[in-house]
Amino acid sequence: MWRVARSAASSLRQSRRRMSTAIPGPCIVHKRGADILHDPWFNKDTGFPLTERDRLGLRGLLPPRVISFEQQYDRFSLLLVIGGFDFLTSLFFFLVLLVESYRSLEKNTQGQPDNVVSLAKWRILNRLHDRNETLYYRVLIDNIKNFAPTIYTPTVGLVCQNYSGLFRRPRGMYFSAKDKGEMMSMIYNWPAQQVDMIVLTDGSRILGLGDLGVQGIGIPIGKLDMYVAAAGINPQRILPVMLDVGTNNEKLLADKLYLGLRQHRLEGDEYLAIVDELMEAVHARWPKAIVQFEDFQMKWAFETLERYRKRFCMFNDDVQGTAGVALAGLLGSVRAQGRPLTDFADQKIVVVGAGSAGLGVLKMALQAVSRMAGPHADPHFFLLDKDGLITKERKCIDPAATPFAKSQGETKEFGLCEGSSLLDVIKKVKPHVLLGLSGVGGVFNEEILRAMKESDSTKPAIFAMSNPTANAECTAEEAFKHAGENIVFASGSPFDDVDLGNGKTGHVNQANNMYLFPGIGLGSLLCGARIITDDMLQAAAECLASYITDGEIQMGILYPSIDSIRDITAEVGAAVVRAAVAEGLADGRGEVGPKDLKYMSKEQTIKYVKENMWFPVYSPLVHEK
Repeated sequence: MWRVARSAASSLRQSRRRMSTAIPGPCIVHKRGADILHDPWFNKDTGFPLTERDRLGLRGLLPPRVISFEQQYDRFSLLLVIGGFDFLTSLFFFLVLLVESYRSLEKNTQGQPDNVVSLAKWRILNRLHDRNETLYYRVLIDNIKNFAPTIYTPTVGLVCQNYSGLFRRPRGMYFSAKDKGEMMSMIYNWPAQQVDMIVLTDGSRILGLGDLGVQGIGIPIGKLDMYVAAAGINPQRILPVMLDVGTNNEKLLADKLYLGLRQHRLEGDEYLAIVDELMEAVHARWPKAIVQFEDFQMKWAFETLERYRKRFCMFNDDVQGTAGVALAGLLGSVRAQGRPLTDFADQKIVVVGAGSAGLGVLKMALQAVSRMAGPHADPHFFLLDKDGLITKERKCIDPAATPFAKSQGETKEFGLCEGSSLLDVIKKVKPHVLLGLSGVGGVFNEEILRAMKESDSTKPAIFAMSNPTANAECTAEEAFKHAGENIVFASGSPFDDVDLGNGKTGHVNQANNMYLFPGIGLGSLLCGARIITDDMLQAAAECLASYITDGEIQMGILYPSIDSIRDITAEVGAAVVRAAVAEGLADGRGEVGPKDLKYMSKEQTIKYVKENMWFPVYSPLVHEK
């Protein structure tokens, strides 16, 4: 084991030597002594050189040996290699570190060892995050493929469920219904003078887990970790925000450990007044900050998006980010059939799930079809919810779903009717794509998957995009087993590739928003975008779709490896910049004005984005009273 650990550490050292070693400029701090050691933004642990220890009043507060950043990294990597991924060692750390919350976790992890291990890994990383942010983000960036499932999907859902028991120190800001009239002053309690990126949730629809109230803060924290790792947003300029307007989750209201407001959710104008006040407060202090809305229940997801998108630089990741990632996969599935992208207008797509994500996907897909085939194109989209196929005959249709409800003539063409079952729709439509955003685990059962064998596509696509893993419509293994080897498969949560025998592999694509939202936010920030438009989002999706080579597409690969997430984000960010410039919405940032952006080539724009991505190295600290 030790030999393996040393080998892993050696490989990591070699990879890091290829990275930039530029020494950053000094950082002014207004703290001394133990206060610095307790601040993860500035703490270097044993990495403070002797001269800095003298300068900052740290001599005697640390062990005498100075350990370099690289040595610290190796020590932590070694811990993860020999401990973080071994079940028994992980369980030991879990028990030691989570004694106080063990009782609250026990009911959620009993009989589910994978959950125990996942929380153990998360806790190890979280302890480092609490102590030393620079080292934490370096470890995360260098090991993003291994750690993304821990700090993001799917473990973040488990963290949210157990948040009240896991809570140790606050991270981010909490605004509640009790703070009405005070938010403009409260926003100045945040210590950072500048904030570039904010992720905001009200906890009403966390992944596929439903209303988790204040415990949903884990989502903004995880998303912003991905912003730092993938987009190079400076962690001192990010802000996770929880807007607690109550919860309708009766179990949480009865839970003695619950840390949120013990009241039912505000509704109607009362709710909107709270969100309005928060958005105005954020904009007043940081007018150039990008605000990403995350995990709002459908009625508020669409309402707030339309309410703020032309006033603030904001977007809703569930509606627009999910749509962009799905569209990139849908375009890739057309290429996998050996057909030109213009044939996307003729694809028959069945979408299961009429929530914010499903409707967002259809809206963006409709925009793509309109661009390819004109505004009078007649796309073949079939939308289903828990009551079956949605048609215009349904008495109570959500306004957002109305554009995608099938007319009587369309249903008659395929021998369908209002409320037709998913199996009936698949058998009669023979769709090219089956896309799930239902939040219902296992809804793509064996019979449904077998029916996809009769698809009119030479390479049918099955997208099981609901998170977390337990809510996936089907697993990768089930899809390849029942729908056949000649499919393209994508999921929201990570699954291993499937061994099909005879040397063949069924490739699993993770159709996760992490491929897009970091680039959308970074590009919007660096060009000084006034708002984020549909064209900017479309450019991001098309950039992601074009990232994959024809050879990879023919192998069933629709999305790149997460190992290259920084390169992907740079290209997506550059595409967003160019789209904003083309629309005349880019005000520039710092010394780079709108004219500079306008005359940048594609390669220059990518270079500009990459040069403005933060990378974790220790800055020299200088004390100033």
